[in-house]
Formats: sequence, structure tokens, C-alpha cells
Amino acid sequence: MKEPWDIVYYKAPDGSVPFDAFLTDCPDQVEATILATLEAVAEAPPPQFSGGGKWEAMHGSMGGYYELRVSGPKREQFRAFCVLENGTTAELARRGLRRPTISVITGLRKPWMQKFTDSDYEKVRSLGTAHRACFPRNIAT
Repeated sequence: MKEPWDIVYYKAPDGSVPFDAFLTDCPDQVEATILATLEAVAEAPPPQFSGGGKWEAMHGSMGGYYELRVSGPKREQFRAFCVLENGTTAELARRGLRRPTISVITGLRKPWMQKFTDSDYEKVRSLGTAHRACFPRNIAT
């Protein structure tokens, strides 16, 4: 069995942690489901995880991101956006990581049957770009 991956949260230059802010606004059951799913993905590890649509590779302008999907009350949709950090031991060390890691960038929520806007996705990509530009990674502890 492969060693589980670590899970880290991106910390913005201003010290805020976008994913923590997102979780704070989630209903308790949604937060618990998101965190449990992240743990399950890390244990699988991510490339082998099959979670019935809860963990999906994104495509198009969001290629390179993974989306963790949870439904809440009244079918509201909650999404966590992540990037996978893998590579050689030296590459991971340069990023300040001990082993392959799921970096959780941020989260968004939307009403059922609505789509995120291009602007929503641009915000996620902007945070992800800032995260990937840091050596070592700027992560919450």
C-alpha cells in the first residue's frame, strides 16, 4: 500500500487562508463531509481515488486542478479546488513539502443547477498561480 499524501491549505500573502474562510461559511455537515473526503483522497492516494463523483479532475481553463464536490442543504453545491503536488524528493523539498501533497487552494459554493462564472474560475486560478509561484510553498500550519 502506498503512503498517504499530505494535505495543506494555501496561505495568501496577506496571511489569510481562503479555504479556511470557505469552510467557516459551510454548514457543519458539509464541512465534515469535505474534510472526510479530503482524507479519503489522501489515503487512496489521489491518482487511484474513485469517489463516485466527489473528486474530479477539471478540464479546459481549469486543467491541472481537482474539484472536490459536496451537496448541502437544498442541494446547494460546495466545491473545494485543489492541486496535486508530486515529483522527485528534491522537487518536493524545494516546495517545502515532505511528500506528495494535496494543496487545497480555496472553495466556492453555488445554488443547485447554476454554473460558476468565468470570473469565479479566474479567482481560483489566480490563487493557484500565486501558490505555485512560492518556493517554499506558502501554506497554513
